[in-house]
Amino acid sequence: MKARIIIIASLILSAAVSCEILDNDPDRHVKDEEVYVSLNDVASMLADIPIGAGQLNEVHNAVSSSSDNGYDEEYTMKDLFTSPGSGVGDLQVKGGRAYEKPLRDLIEEYLRSAPQVKSGNAVDPDLFMNALTDSDIQIYWPYSENWDGEQMPVITFDPEDGADANIGYELTVGDDGFRRVEEIVVDEEMAVSRPVWVINRNSDAGYTTLEMLRREDPEWGEGGGNIVIRPKSSLPVKGGTSFRSLMLKEFTMKRNYDSWFTGASEFFVKTGAVEDFYASTEAEMRLYSPTVTDFLVVVRRDQINQPVPFNAILVSEWTDQVDQCAFMITEDDGGTITQWICSALVRVESKSYGIEISIPCHSRDDIVWRGQLSRKWLEANSNLQGHFGDVDLVFEVIEY
Repeated sequence: MKARIIIIASLILSAAVSCEILDNDPDRHVKDEEVYVSLNDVASMLADIPIGAGQLNEVHNAVSSSSDNGYDEEYTMKDLFTSPGSGVGDLQVKGGRAYEKPLRDLIEEYLRSAPQVKSGNAVDPDLFMNALTDSDIQIYWPYSENWDGEQMPVITFDPEDGADANIGYELTVGDDGFRRVEEIVVDEEMAVSRPVWVINRNSDAGYTTLEMLRREDPEWGEGGGNIVIRPKSSLPVKGGTSFRSLMLKEFTMKRNYDSWFTGASEFFVKTGAVEDFYASTEAEMRLYSPTVTDFLVVVRRDQINQPVPFNAILVSEWTDQVDQCAFMITEDDGGTITQWICSALVRVESKSYGIEISIPCHSRDDIVWRGQLSRKWLEANSNLQGHFGDVDLVFEVIEY
């Protein structure tokens, strides 16, 4: 009996061995190689590439388009590779604008002919370009409106430590026709007087600016500084009572935030209020919920102390029963989502009630100003400039 058991066990083992599946492709169980791309790598690579007039115009077209769309003067690597010449906010067209030789082609040629980044590590060209395309790296061209259309840029990168100066690569063409690259020190004063490309990381492409909102919604007008007001025919009329809209007309930044290498300041203007409020009892008051508006305005560094048209309605239907709204301005620095718990004040039967409002912000944001704005103050200061931390604002109360 024991012998039979041993024979059966041997047959089972033999069958198991004969059915074994061999894996001749072990690489398929290994994750794709991850390529780390540093800002300095990209800056030094661009300095080594024979950039000419065509590529200069491509980058200038892209950063100008981003600025026209309400973003910073930026050209993301994603746009550079997938839609050359397109700025942030542009409709993505495969192939982008027609360029005889877009910058992406020069980058590809460079990587395939000498696939060594400055760190000395061998990198597969396709992996490197894919990593660039998927990254948040971009070309930032501050003061690009000052470009004479010919001068070559100094190429530098964000040191990411808050410094005011960094090394840069100066591109020159001598009388002998040879192109040269020299290391120099770059600061913001240089960027004002001559073209400088800063390789940094994008922080605003994921947001929708006021300019883009105007283009997306026909009721917002055609942009370009148009006042944002709902058509009067759409406003409710209750018992012949007039009501008001609160508009922010102008936004003036009094100081730049963060290092100049990181680019413009991105301000979020948030307002919490109870709109179209006509409650006559406490029970009716519970039927109303506050609304929160959240607008992004990107203020370029060269726009410091210059009024920037804002022209957006913060509270569209402000009745006499609403005494206060909540108001906050932040400069975006990222972090986790948190909340500012505040209140708006309303009156029911001659009694005042605070309605709780939760306004989102980021944990690392700079709080420029937050508090309550009263209807009386806004009416008394309509079309007058007021000071709110490091920004000046002009509100207008529009009565219908």
